Amino acid sequence: MSQKPLVILAGPTAAGKTRASIELAKAIGGEVISADSMQVYKYMDIGSAKISKEEMDGVEHHLIDVLKPDEEFHVVRFQEMAKHAVEEIYGRGHIPIVVGGTGFYIQALIYDIDFTEGGQDTLLRRELEAYAREQGAQALHNRLKLVDPVSAETIHANNVKRVIRALEFYGQTGTPISRHNEQERQKISPYNVIYFVLNDERDTLYERINLRVDQMMEEGLLEEVRQLKNMGYTRDLVSMQGLGYKELLEYLEGTCSLSDAVYRIKRDTRHFAKRQITWFKREKDVIWIQKKDFDYNEKKILNVMLQALKKAEIF
Repeated sequence: MSQKPLVILAGPTAAGKTRASIELAKAIGGEVISADSMQVYKYMDIGSAKISKEEMDGVEHHLIDVLKPDEEFHVVRFQEMAKHAVEEIYGRGHIPIVVGGTGFYIQALIYDIDFTEGGQDTLLRRELEAYAREQGAQALHNRLKLVDPVSAETIHANNVKRVIRALEFYGQTGTPISRHNEQERQKISPYNVIYFVLNDERDTLYERINLRVDQMMEEGLLEEVRQLKNMGYTRDLVSMQGLGYKELLEYLEGTCSLSDAVYRIKRDTRHFAKRQITWFKREKDVIWIQKKDFDYNEKKILNVMLQALKKAEIF
């Protein structure tokens, strides 16, 4: 049976993936699957730079606004939901376009990574959770650095859940989870994948990030976080650890000034973009689209993607 097409449009935050994905979807009869760990949540619109109905321009989108902030969302759930969406899209005779900056999620879908090896160890997990509470997230992350420096490089210290999972996997199997994932990536994808990474000059990207954070504040990000807090969503939720939400929640709780919170959102988002680029550089068979090379011309960028899709016999 011939492999069915799967188009990936990835890249760092603020690179312009949303606009490019709409034009691409309209050109090839595609539907978008969001590979974003925050846009899946309801009520978290401004801080996640969630696409609006107007911006969708009639293009069907999946995995956006489908969970409440206290519902669990992780790579395994993404994989299940995305595979279901892919089959629905094929059923309509359309092409799935996976769009986002969460490289680990994209990787899990492309290679159908098996996460079942090393099941949940409740005792070890409780011990690690207690350690994180008592010693702090950074101390837990330092433990991961010792046994799995590759994972420590890609998992932020604040993402306690993923740090714990990596330590748990190592504790159960004696193998770093990064090595297991690398082995899984050697599998042949069940799809005919074409993988674009949209990128920009670092200085330009950082400037866009700073401007975007200012724009989010003008659009009412602080009110959005205040509303979430009033709805009972607390800092111990994974969703509320998202960039922009965590910092403004600290401001609302009186532990930092507003200017300091905004400064940290900008700084940490720049660091996040840098980690995203590092991740995508490690991926194989990726077509990099440096926006400057195409004079920031959206039509030129679309044409280069369409040519690559035709060459791969996807379109």
